Amino acid sequence: MTTEVKETALTQKHISLGAKMAPFAGYNMPIQYEGLTIEHHNVRNAVGMFDVSHMGEFILKGQHALDLIQRTTSNDASKLTAGKVQYSCLPNATGGIVDDLLVYCIDEQTYMLVVNAGNIQKDWEWLMQNNTQGVEMHNISDKTSLLAVQGPKAINTLQKLTDLPLADMPYYTFMKGVFCGIPNVLISNTGYTGAGGFEVYFENQYALTFWDAIMQAGAAFNIKPAGLGCRDTLRLEMGFCLYGNDIDDTTSPIEAGLGWITKFTKPFTNSDALKAQKEAGVNRKLVGFEMIDKGIARHGYVINDLNGNAIGYVTSGTQAPTVGKAIGMGYVAKAFTEPGMEIFIQVRDKNLKASITKLPFVK
Repeated sequence: MTTEVKETALTQKHISLGAKMAPFAGYNMPIQYEGLTIEHHNVRNAVGMFDVSHMGEFILKGQHALDLIQRTTSNDASKLTAGKVQYSCLPNATGGIVDDLLVYCIDEQTYMLVVNAGNIQKDWEWLMQNNTQGVEMHNISDKTSLLAVQGPKAINTLQKLTDLPLADMPYYTFMKGVFCGIPNVLISNTGYTGAGGFEVYFENQYALTFWDAIMQAGAAFNIKPAGLGCRDTLRLEMGFCLYGNDIDDTTSPIEAGLGWITKFTKPFTNSDALKAQKEAGVNRKLVGFEMIDKGIARHGYVINDLNGNAIGYVTSGTQAPTVGKAIGMGYVAKAFTEPGMEIFIQVRDKNLKASITKLPFVK
């Protein structure tokens, strides 16, 4: 059975720009244009634009919308007021994570959840299953486009196209207003790169207009289109988790270092078990490491101790352009989590030396 690969409203644009395309989470997505390293440095130092329209967006409305979010997410969404955004996760009933997500508070009875592309159907079904009080739910994923304009020059670029005071927008907040002459565009001070910048949500029909306008506005600041390849290296340098790699249905938020988004001020799915886990301590933890020996750690590689005993596994690894060395993340037994400790990554028949390091890799 072949599954049809979906396109975003900008897929043909990427192809015309010569992007290297590949299927990702069911979509035909640009992996790189000029090259991963060039695009990575450009986002860190200037400004890059990502088409991340493959992400999912759900609208939850009504007097019980907050209650549904509180019961299904680990963070405390009651702290949100209109215009604020929160990072959170959907715990499952067995100690793992259904997905990680962003919660946008539009007003006290309206919320937008932004979920991972590969989990849209799974998350929707999970929320529907828990929607026992008739919350109005709309899956607007297929009609919503999303551009992530990231880097220190993102603000200079986007401010040319809107009267919204972007400099007055704190991290993890958003505003709605006129952008490129189009009303009701949502701009948030969020992103997945650690380089600063904004994410712009709008209807698919404006995708080409907005892409071209942003490229033109950013020309003076050396804007370049950026693919998912450098999105991965940028997020890994920041120690941000990628669902399906670093977190999944079998990893608990406590093990993954996401205790800061796991608030036991209210009951939520599996909260009692997670609270007990936090109090008792975990047997393994997600850590960062730098390679000492030459080689790149890849997802799934075994992590050993000095004597060749398996103590964990790699979840993400790459050659990091900003850091200038090979880095990675992985789960290791609690006894091996102190920064500076030596571990060994099993690459084929060799044990390559690495060192536990504090996250993020880029300060």
